[in-house]
Amino acid sequence: MIVVEQLTKRYGASVVVDAVSFRAEPGTVTGFLGPNGAGKSTTLRILTGLNAPTSGSATILGRPYARLDNPGRQVGVLLDATAQHPGRSGRTALRLDALLMGLPRPSVDEALDRVGLSAAEGDRRVGDYSLGMRQRLGLAHALIGDPQVLILDEPANGLDPAGIRWLRGLLADFAAGGGTVLLSSHLLHEVELLADHLVVISRGRIVADGSRNELLPGAGTLVRAADGTALGRALDAAGLAGTATSDGAWVVAGDQAQVARAASAAGLAVTELRPADGSGLEALFLSLTSDTARGQVSA
Repeated sequence: MIVVEQLTKRYGASVVVDAVSFRAEPGTVTGFLGPNGAGKSTTLRILTGLNAPTSGSATILGRPYARLDNPGRQVGVLLDATAQHPGRSGRTALRLDALLMGLPRPSVDEALDRVGLSAAEGDRRVGDYSLGMRQRLGLAHALIGDPQVLILDEPANGLDPAGIRWLRGLLADFAAGGGTVLLSSHLLHEVELLADHLVVISRGRIVADGSRNELLPGAGTLVRAADGTALGRALDAAGLAGTATSDGAWVVAGDQAQVARAASAAGLAVTELRPADGSGLEALFLSLTSDTARGQVSA
């Protein structure tokens, strides 16, 4: 569990984080969102012991990060995938992790395999890695200690579509196993698909904090299949209230995962699956942070 209470950070007269409070619970993925300069990175740096707060507290598993016993075994952190020694191989970097955490040598190969890096890739210099490979190695650093909590800043940056889908599954499985995930990302669609809870920060203050269903109650899901009639029956059998549109799709009062499972159980191939209003989290985010947006055209 992560608990942030009245966290404040000042640099001189500038207040970067202003009385921020939120929680990230076990078994959930919490999306931590905000525009550039909103205070996200500062909050994460305080949470992971890299910056000291001016006031307030940030604890993980009941303690500040610096007071955790062997923190890498309890908290996996990825804040900047590019901040890795370019002259070391990926395997050597993970061996140093294992040595510091008191982990057995096989844990290195297990970590590489878990993030989809081959043995040959593990032996390459990090300086020769693509950004996507560095992200995977950064995730291996975060996961090697088998932690209970993950704190990740832009973990999908540099990943291709297949890699993003893989990451989505990895984090969903981690949370399903009782882990706590705090995820900061600008990929709002991915956060909307994955996060159970949403926290939005703007100008250093929390402007929204609630479950996905609470904050996006009217989004619903639009779904389409080649056999619209059979799809309607499948949705009805799953207890999902649906309304047929004039062009053969269905608008359903349920999330995309529920709708996809209902269609799959009926053996139906879905040809379209998206938020019903086409906006969802993006619309919420922009409405809450519009005063900080750059490049707006004034009337």
